[in-house]
Amino acid sequence: MDIFVQQLINGLVLGSIYALVALGYTMVYGILGLINFAHGDVTMIGALVSATLIQLLHAAGLPVPVSLLLAGGGAVIVCASLGFSIERIAYRPLRNAPRLAPLITAIGVSILIQYSAALIWGKQYIALPAIITPPSIEFAGAQINHLQIAIVILAACIMGGLIWFIHHSRMGRAMRATEQNPAVASLMGVDTHAVIAMTFLLGSAIGAIAGLMVILYYGIGHYFMGFMLGLKAFTAAVLGGIGNVGGAVIGGLLLGIIESLAAGYIEQLSGGLFGSNYRDIFAFLVLILVLLLRPQGLLGQRSGDRA
Repeated sequence: MDIFVQQLINGLVLGSIYALVALGYTMVYGILGLINFAHGDVTMIGALVSATLIQLLHAAGLPVPVSLLLAGGGAVIVCASLGFSIERIAYRPLRNAPRLAPLITAIGVSILIQYSAALIWGKQYIALPAIITPPSIEFAGAQINHLQIAIVILAACIMGGLIWFIHHSRMGRAMRATEQNPAVASLMGVDTHAVIAMTFLLGSAIGAIAGLMVILYYGIGHYFMGFMLGLKAFTAAVLGGIGNVGGAVIGGLLLGIIESLAAGYIEQLSGGLFGSNYRDIFAFLVLILVLLLRPQGLLGQRSGDRA
């Protein structure tokens, strides 16, 4: 039971991060029908920018909460600008191109961001200074620290705020109209170019916060870290129903819990022979099963191509 509760807590923390990154995938796909494979690397940029700013601000003697707030704000600005630029330079000229062209472009942008990060930060791991030592509390025989609690609460607030924004704000209504039919939305006065740009900007800003969470949780970052994180977030989006914001949230949380529980129990049953090193396998097993059994995802709906 202790193992179950501990892995459930770990899974909720991990799933919250997956859900935040998955939101970027699902919003872009919902509006453009494009899988933005560069989104995981935008999150990586957010993590490395956050780590760099935390190091600089800590060396300057600023209090830890102020350093984290400023680092997060800086990462959001950098990633939002990067996401906006990617849409404007790489994707907008291909808006009416065959679907394969934007997909190949997304892979190319992903590689470009990775190796640009390698040039800026180097190929070595970036370690975060040990400025945060959150105390742990015992809960049902398991340990949970204040950082894990903060990650889950902040992620829940962001996800709830985004869902409210999409369903109750003017821009959110424009986003939903563009998702339904871009041509008709444009005829009704919706600036679809601005809506699509805002979608990339919002997704990238949320990805930056997820990157800050990753760097705080694990304490290290790397120029290639966005690849696996992006694939898992994409799996979460597919699990929940890609294009559905609520589905991305549910898919991210479920994937994190499944991954943590499976890795924890296999490690326990194998006496430590198998475990955390094999946890990535379960994410892709989930992806294969979803594509085989319910390709539209948990909350997705089957739809045919428009005539």
